[in-house]
Amino acid sequence: MISFALASGATPQHPAQSAEPPKPKPMNYLAPTPQNYAKLADETEAVLRKDVLGVWFPRTIDKENGGFRSNFARDWKPVASSDGKFSVFQGRMTWISSQVVMRRPELKQQFEPVAKHGVDYLKNVLWDKQHGRFYWGLTDKGEISPFYTDGKHLYGMSFCVYGLAAAYQATKDPSALELAQRAFRWIDEHAHDAQNGGYFEWLTREGKPVAAHPDTGKVEFLPVAGFPIGYKSMNTHIHLLEAFSQLYEVWKDDLLRKRLEELLAIIRDRICVEPGAMNLYFTNRWEAIPGHDSYGHDVETAYLMLEAEDALTLGSGSAHDPNIHSNHAHDLRTERMARMLVDHAFAYGWDENLGGFFQEGGAFGKPGSLLKEWWVQVEGLNALLLMHEKYGAQNDAYFKAYQRQWQFIKDYQIDPEYGGLYPLVGEDGKPTVSAKGSIWKAAYHDGRALLNVTDRLRRLR
Repeated sequence: MISFALASGATPQHPAQSAEPPKPKPMNYLAPTPQNYAKLADETEAVLRKDVLGVWFPRTIDKENGGFRSNFARDWKPVASSDGKFSVFQGRMTWISSQVVMRRPELKQQFEPVAKHGVDYLKNVLWDKQHGRFYWGLTDKGEISPFYTDGKHLYGMSFCVYGLAAAYQATKDPSALELAQRAFRWIDEHAHDAQNGGYFEWLTREGKPVAAHPDTGKVEFLPVAGFPIGYKSMNTHIHLLEAFSQLYEVWKDDLLRKRLEELLAIIRDRICVEPGAMNLYFTNRWEAIPGHDSYGHDVETAYLMLEAEDALTLGSGSAHDPNIHSNHAHDLRTERMARMLVDHAFAYGWDENLGGFFQEGGAFGKPGSLLKEWWVQVEGLNALLLMHEKYGAQNDAYFKAYQRQWQFIKDYQIDPEYGGLYPLVGEDGKPTVSAKGSIWKAAYHDGRALLNVTDRLRRLR
């Protein structure tokens, strides 16, 4: 089975760890003052412009086949690949370009055509016009691929909805919203589990859920991502929550709200458990299947749960709007679990030597993998500053951890020569994978995190 972390962007390479990690650099922690918030905001904005937007765009745009190219070497030269066009990557790149249009008005002229380009591909190529809903993936020429099969997975569908809803916010293109609505209705009609809640995840092209066969003792795995077929996963459901939150910002549909509330309760009360970890896989009856703890998903989900509540309670407007103060009261159950997720990841998955979050481990005890993935680091950055905004009046622990995390990213995750973030670094701080782009590594995690922390720092200032 492919590493579970691959489903959020890791590259399936697990080299041996260094026996002698470098000594940590001394930290001169900044006090939480308006001047220091402004200084840190300027730094994250500069990295957003140079090492995310500046390296991905416009080179990712495929003018020949539509959609976005995904595979790039360390020096950002395109790499020939048979990976084709992956639904997750296409939705993510449509989403980030749309967010830039909305949240950086001075870049609207540059990025609005990019968002529209993404919508055109989702609408005209990736959408199955015969049976509905988005393919898991296609060849570069837009044909069904044996790599992805003709099946459909809700993980990929969630990001297509996510991108379309954001694109509608950014461009006001009614076709983007209409397609997002059609996709939601297809998901709910074909994949919603009315008996147990949540969603069946892997479906045939026609929309029939594919069942597991537990009586054989064997499990089949999803092509490309490695999810166990016929079971429910944490990963798919947190991204459905993310997508439905984005869609609800622009479409106050009663059924959508009901499903968003259902997902939030499932994630908070069934997937997340004390003392702040998440189970990864479940039977359809939501019986947990043993597995490791993914620190990156823990800190990401803390943010996504609070974001979902923002979408449910803010009414009109976007939960991403920097002019909306997100530090309003949330459901105490959600706040408690979100904070536990961050605290637990910090207690068990944090590198006390260099800073940064390790890849994964058990719910208790030492990390099982000392590798550090780019998406885990930026999601950790986002979550730590969110915790500081909410609880910084009590102590400065989260703000110090935020600064240490940011220093780690600057020192080890960013490529000083060619720009962009390395996908994976070892315990010694050296990159173990240098390729800058793949179907799992888009501009989504780092783009979103840097947008969020910059806006949050400016708000704190």
